[in-house]
Amino acid sequence: MTAEPDPQSQIHWFLLGMRGIFSLPAIILMLSFVGFAAFTAEAKVPVEQVMFMTGIVWALPAKVILVGSMLSDAHVATAFLAVTLSSVRMMPMVAALVPEIRTRRTPTFLLLVISHFVAITAWVFAMQKVREVPRGGRVAFFAGFGVTLTLSNVVLVGLAYGAVSEFPPLVSGCLFFLTPVYFLTSIWISARHQVIYWALGIGLVLGYVFAVIAPQYDILLTGLVGGTLAWWGERALRRREAAR
Repeated sequence: MTAEPDPQSQIHWFLLGMRGIFSLPAIILMLSFVGFAAFTAEAKVPVEQVMFMTGIVWALPAKVILVGSMLSDAHVATAFLAVTLSSVRMMPMVAALVPEIRTRRTPTFLLLVISHFVAITAWVFAMQKVREVPRGGRVAFFAGFGVTLTLSNVVLVGLAYGAVSEFPPLVSGCLFFLTPVYFLTSIWISARHQVIYWALGIGLVLGYVFAVIAPQYDILLTGLVGGTLAWWGERALRRREAAR
């Protein structure tokens, strides 16, 4: 059986993972969190809640959904369900990442802890980089990147929250717009199946429709109806192509 690496090497890989904070995906995400700080400041969400949300509700799209639900006075159960459905998409990412980083002796509780840091940016970065790392150091490498990225953004939104009110309106508007742009592009880039593109396109249309006719349930209805229509449409198209 292969011996476990000594603690010093684990620290080495953790520190190497921390250096990923200077990568382009991490920088783009941090800029998006500045936009999120502007969004929450405009929505009058207290800064301590924004920082707590950044650390606990890690995926940025889920946080946008949560704040959007708050702004539309949605029922807490509706907001909970919408955020939960948004976060379910992380499950396949965790299922794909864990076999790449664990060893036979990796404690289950450690995998559960670091799975909290799995979001689109962390997942894409890890899937690109972990194969360059010896298997024994992969958990430490991912933990170094995920923990550093999360804590950096917690601090960043706390600092940016007070600063965005001093920005010119045009700058604040651009930062605010950065959040939905990141939301859309990250889902588009990370998509691996055609149905996701269908769901994104249908959701953009239905989002506006439900915002007009049912503003308190617009996000939930858009996800349920749009996702169902996208799944049904893509499935019907595949059946038609297979029948030819």
